[in-house]
Amino acid sequence: MKTADVDYRTFSGWIDPPSDVRPPLTRSLDCDVAVIGGGLGGMSTALRLAERGRDVVVLESEFCGHGSSSRNAGQLASAPGGDIQLLNLFFRKKMPAMSRLTEHAALHVEDLIKRLGIDCDYEQTGNTFAAVSRGQMGRVRRVAKILRRSGTEVRLGTSEELGIPRGFVGGMRETEGGIMNPGKFTRGVRRGLLSSSARVFERTKVTDVVRDGARVVISTPRGEVRANRAVLATNAFMGEWKIAPRHLAVPLWVIEVETEPIAPERLDALGWTSRSGLVTQHNIMENYRLTPRNTIVFGVRRIERGQTFPLPAGTKSPDPGLVQELADAFATRFPSLADVAVDRAWGGWIAITPSWLPVAGRIGDNVFYSIACNGHGLGQAPYVGSLIADLIVDGERPEDLEVVWTRKPKFPRPVMMSPLGLRTIWAIDRFNDMINGSRRNAAKNSRPAA
Repeated sequence: MKTADVDYRTFSGWIDPPSDVRPPLTRSLDCDVAVIGGGLGGMSTALRLAERGRDVVVLESEFCGHGSSSRNAGQLASAPGGDIQLLNLFFRKKMPAMSRLTEHAALHVEDLIKRLGIDCDYEQTGNTFAAVSRGQMGRVRRVAKILRRSGTEVRLGTSEELGIPRGFVGGMRETEGGIMNPGKFTRGVRRGLLSSSARVFERTKVTDVVRDGARVVISTPRGEVRANRAVLATNAFMGEWKIAPRHLAVPLWVIEVETEPIAPERLDALGWTSRSGLVTQHNIMENYRLTPRNTIVFGVRRIERGQTFPLPAGTKSPDPGLVQELADAFATRFPSLADVAVDRAWGGWIAITPSWLPVAGRIGDNVFYSIACNGHGLGQAPYVGSLIADLIVDGERPEDLEVVWTRKPKFPRPVMMSPLGLRTIWAIDRFNDMINGSRRNAAKNSRPAA
């Protein structure tokens, strides 16, 4: 697969930056609720608060939607993220409630698209846990059993039965959710926020957050905000202030790649009739999905650990070596398209919690926080954000928020998310790929000649 003329982007391949970036904060002001972070979680929290009559201020260091909200693969999932077997091992009693939350999250996003009139190329295709080997298919079957027991409706089948590319053995398809242009979706939520009563300040870097008696003081280079309550919704960038809980999440850099446009007849030949997004069952997944522009977006496979804060928010671009590795994997999964070129590549920071579950909680009685990513933030971040807004207004935790609520902001050190741990996990995936490739070649060579 050709990678000679790749357009390496420091923002996203889905959409260009907005032309109407709001001015930064240049004075001090007071408000009822201050929301720090203009991603899908922060925007959804602020939008819900504004709709419910609260005086809300939003502070975003770049522009709303600058982070992973606009950079992900655009796969709206309706099943929990992370390793389902490990989640079931450690949180078996929570699984039915988690399945309910993630399904409600997908439905919430679909309702948001309709309510705000967002044109984001949404297709209700579901997403498929795709197996590249018989071993992965065994894992898929075990995951399907767990999810069905938890109340999630899924469908098992071969690649032909599920309508996914023939290069995959088979998989498990969710019945809810689908694929979209996440940049357009995030931009639509931003338009809804800017049209609300919320006061939005972009290009406004928060340098400190402290609790001062009954109020929260938020410092920026050119002014401060004094709020009755504050919401920390900065995803992977949460560790920039002392007030944030330690080990709340690990920042990880992941990349996505898009092919050049592919002739429709060549796409048709893949057998991808469902158009369902695909997530492989490696320890570090590979994702693949079609787009309306007759391209395939794919990514992840290898991830990079963020070491120190502040993270390089707006200047980091993908490593060409990792793009080449993704391109080689693409050629393996789609051998008939091995001659297709990579057109563009981009990346972004996501957050992974030690438990692989969404997390929400409160510091003292007036600072709220949430991390609702773990690879499924497109659905969970907006939903959890709206639930936090309801908690602030009503004073009671909604049932779905109770599932992810943490009584004390204390979290264990994420052992496997160290640089060494991530390299080890990647090496295990590649070893399994090599073994599976050897088995496929042996099976081919053992077939009698026609």
